[in-house]
Amino acid sequence: MLVDWKSFLPKIGESMKALKKHSPATFDGYRMLHEAGTQTGHLDAKTRELIALAVAVTTRCDSCIANHAKKAMDLGVTEAEMAEALGVAVAMNAGAALAYSGRAMDAFRDLSEGS
Repeated sequence: MLVDWKSFLPKIGESMKALKKHSPATFDGYRMLHEAGTQTGHLDAKTRELIALAVAVTTRCDSCIANHAKKAMDLGVTEAEMAEALGVAVAMNAGAALAYSGRAMDAFRDLSEGS
């Protein structure tokens, strides 16, 4: 096991208490933003959690992975469903790297002109 997720998840909650204490507006703003994404009613909770988990992987956020894996599990997401969502995340992350490689090439060409 790479991380003891069962002990990691409560520790994240404890560390967030310090942020909330010292910067309540930041914490409350995040909570408002997070809740806004669940109010449209167009996607079911399982789909939202699968999206959140895929994004957590592409942004490399361990606390997000732990939270959304737990929520997905609680909503009945299967390991196969999660694997499929993560496959999309992998494809998108590689695709983004490919797309931004074109930007890097463009920057190099632009910056080398006239040097």
